[in-house]
Amino acid sequence: MRYFGILVLLVSCNALSAAVAKPLLIAALQTRLAADTDTVTKTPADTTAAVVKKNSLSAGINYGSDALFFGRTGPTKYPFMAADLVINYQSGFFIYGSALKVLGYKPVVDEIDVGGGYYYRVSKKFTGTISYTRFIFNNESEIIKSASSNDINFKNSYDWGPFKTSVIGDYLFGKSYDVFATISNSKYWESSWGIFDDQDYLSINPSFNFILGTQNFVQRYSIDHKYRLEANNIYIRNENGVGARANAKFTMLNYSFKVPISYNRPHYTLEFSYRYSIPVNVEGALLNRRESFYNLTFYYVFY
Repeated sequence: MRYFGILVLLVSCNALSAAVAKPLLIAALQTRLAADTDTVTKTPADTTAAVVKKNSLSAGINYGSDALFFGRTGPTKYPFMAADLVINYQSGFFIYGSALKVLGYKPVVDEIDVGGGYYYRVSKKFTGTISYTRFIFNNESEIIKSASSNDINFKNSYDWGPFKTSVIGDYLFGKSYDVFATISNSKYWESSWGIFDDQDYLSINPSFNFILGTQNFVQRYSIDHKYRLEANNIYIRNENGVGARANAKFTMLNYSFKVPISYNRPHYTLEFSYRYSIPVNVEGALLNRRESFYNLTFYYVFY
């Protein structure tokens, strides 16, 4: 880690900092987001960024209009605030932790995640990550993600030039067992001009995504919340019945289109993103519908 303290050193290194800050910031975002189980909502900005071999620490805070998990939401909207911290090592390894609070509900903290992984580069155009995440939930948490406790995530991305394709695989285990495949096609663009000075820029990374997988976690969620949610017609009494068998099928779950717009400076980024989600093959009685999601994120990188 680079420590700041001596003004002369900072001035003398200013040119170098300006040259490497942009990719480091994006690289920190990538490793922070690549391990998140909501891989469509949080697609990294630019995997080519990690060519800069440098240790870094990034901290972020995020507001979301509703909690989404592999194309599924709960019976009501759960707006949330989340904070996270990730340490990236120049070797490619990273570790991270995050905490999530659903706004307007009793638990002080609904969820804590901890995990780690490894970033690798096969070529200039082909990159990937492998990571493991452990989810820890408050017993009173009602977000649909609370039906899962572990996730192993594999991600590979190839930059074709006109667009980038990412193929992501997830294996969830614990209370329920599920597998997912997420396909994302995106196009990253950044401004060649500054907004206020020559140290800032705008970026946009629109993407079209779709998720295939099983949805046993929906069945598990309905069972865990049978007393609180029977009134909402979510609980399926026969765990081994038709609903359970349908949830175990590997099928298309969701289509979505996401547009994130970011304001970037050498050490921090402020991002607003809009996503339109189209759930399909919804099993159980969750009655997921087409929905718009809004996220506002701020993160800062130390290196």
